[in-house]
Amino acid sequence: MTDVFGNYVIQKFFEYGTAEQKNILTNAVKGNVMSLALQMYGCRVIQKALESIEPEQQMEILKEMEGQVLKCVKDQNGNHVVQKVIERVDASRLQFIIDALVPAGDNMTVCNLSTHPYGCRVIQRVLEHCTDEQKRPVLDQLHKHVKSLIVDQYGNYVIQHVIEHGSLEDRDRIVNQVKGDVLHFAQHKFASNVIEKCLTCGEPHHKNALITEVCGNPNELVLFSFIF
Repeated sequence: MTDVFGNYVIQKFFEYGTAEQKNILTNAVKGNVMSLALQMYGCRVIQKALESIEPEQQMEILKEMEGQVLKCVKDQNGNHVVQKVIERVDASRLQFIIDALVPAGDNMTVCNLSTHPYGCRVIQRVLEHCTDEQKRPVLDQLHKHVKSLIVDQYGNYVIQHVIEHGSLEDRDRIVNQVKGDVLHFAQHKFASNVIEKCLTCGEPHHKNALITEVCGNPNELVLFSFIF
């Protein structure tokens, strides 16, 4: 399963095998989930398994990941497995991931992961696939750090995802945080992406507020045009 060529064969077994054959393969994976998830080729086998097996078999894999979620999230291979779990496993079974991302009494894990090259991908998958109830503690942490996240090379993508997949209230809160600094953020390499997302995905009153702020400062607008 960790062989550069053999992993592709195992993936095909999971994809095209009978239910009995998939069960045999799943039993072979059991006890080795973490070592496979963190390995370059093994992680691909785990991902294909999650796509191909029954929900109860998925749970056998997930059991071995409990307590190891953050280790996987920060790993160049393991993060792909966590993303696949979020994409393919029913949201009702994903609470252990949310609990790892938002541990009790912690206010920084989500923010730190959002500025991590692998962690930011997992946060985006949570925003896409988890229930509103599961997303809320993640969103609450993100809202506390909007201004620092939008100027980050990875964090800006997370905030764009909030704008795209969050509620109207979430978009309101983000627009309210960038108001007053729109020109500054519009000229920033990363934050400008967030301003654009506000304009393309925001409500009419969001767009009006941002455009009015820019047009209401003609001198700064001229400078803005000159810079570009």
